[in-house]
Amino acid sequence: MSVVPNPWHALRSLTAARIALGRTGISLPTAPQLEFQLAHARARDAVHLPLDTAQLAQDLGEVLPGHPDAIQLASAAHDRGTYLQRPDLGRRLDATSHDLLESFYQPARPYDLALVVLDGLSALAIAQNAAPFIHALLQRLEPEDWSLAPTTIVTQGRVAVGDEVGQLFGAKTVVVLVGERPGLSSPDSMGLYLTWAPQVGLTDAARNCISNVRPEGLSYTEAAYKLHMLLRESRRRQLSGVDLKDETVDVLAADGGAMRNFLLP
Repeated sequence: MSVVPNPWHALRSLTAARIALGRTGISLPTAPQLEFQLAHARARDAVHLPLDTAQLAQDLGEVLPGHPDAIQLASAAHDRGTYLQRPDLGRRLDATSHDLLESFYQPARPYDLALVVLDGLSALAIAQNAAPFIHALLQRLEPEDWSLAPTTIVTQGRVAVGDEVGQLFGAKTVVVLVGERPGLSSPDSMGLYLTWAPQVGLTDAARNCISNVRPEGLSYTEAAYKLHMLLRESRRRQLSGVDLKDETVDVLAADGGAMRNFLLP
């Protein structure tokens, strides 16, 4: 049976979404059906893939020369099964990690920023995107006066665990890099969460989110630009979350030059 084409087929070059797949009778053609099953398998694999923390620490060391080695921590969810079934445990450090970070607290000169890297729901996203994004961010932060806490890597971590890390450091601001829930076209998407004055018990209303950071989504240059602007405004106004709006231009040109609106040609 021949495939009946879809008139929207020309739009497929503009999106990774599954549109204009055609049909054979009342069913999908074989090729799109197999592609869907492959994407679903990749998304499931991304959820269960363990994070290679040693390799990640090495990658971070290369983009953070002169900074302390990344501190490797763990949440209270001690394995992947527990992490998926008990989100609350992923939001807190285990006792050993908590005690370790207490020794880094420096009230005399608080850190301006703590970067917390979590595997989240896609270790693949973190392995591929965390180090190059931090490199892009540091290029914007280095000309300014930002004191950085030692970078931390938390396995089996949820976003809120960054509040505990930031609080233990005594950091003014925390930025969490986390592997986002895989989509069928994006198993490697990384999210960024900024929180001013982090402390245990905050809700998502206290955070600002930048999503879909990856080469095929929001580029490292664009994401670093947006986060840098939010960090500057957060420090100036001493707040984050629903009271802090992203007022940056929607898209930064790929060459790092003039900014443009993605709705305009």
